[in-house]
Amino acid sequence: MAERKTRPETMGETDVIDLLLAQHALIRDLFDEVERASPGGRGEAFTRLVRLLAVHEAAEEEIVHPYARRKIDGGDGVVDDRLVEERQAKELLMQMDQAGPQAPDFRENLLALRAAVESHARNEERYEFAQLREQTSPAERRSLSTGVKAAEAVAPTHPHPGVESAVENLLLGTPLAIMDRTRDVIRQVMGKSH
Repeated sequence: MAERKTRPETMGETDVIDLLLAQHALIRDLFDEVERASPGGRGEAFTRLVRLLAVHEAAEEEIVHPYARRKIDGGDGVVDDRLVEERQAKELLMQMDQAGPQAPDFRENLLALRAAVESHARNEERYEFAQLREQTSPAERRSLSTGVKAAEAVAPTHPHPGVESAVENLLLGTPLAIMDRTRDVIRQVMGKSH
């Protein structure tokens, strides 16, 4: 049940901005859950957080950011700044994902990751999403929402720093997603949350 709740591609919002804002709230809630979990129990929640962040960012990079580049004032600069933030957060998330939730520096890294992700989300909401809402029609936002959900349904489930553009996501996303999702199933079958 908890896993289904954190699968962004199944969310009901039909406006892309509402969808992304709901996902940002879900990400904050999942950080809370990981922080509250006991050291022995945080693996499952952390696995869901990794997946949620990975698919959310991949979909933004593939669908939302390219559209924002064209539609909003100063779109190239706004998106380029968000991509730098995303890459930095992905690099830390990848290190944490590889080390696992039992790593001695996990808590310290989790707090640093949370600060980076929340700062990035605030910047998206302020500089990108607000303009997108103003400069797009409800029909455009519904279409973008459909595209984001479709991208999330097939996105990689682990971070891949260096794959931040729409082209990279389109070319590398499917093979990475297949590898990630296969690895996820193997881990689940083997009884490992990491």
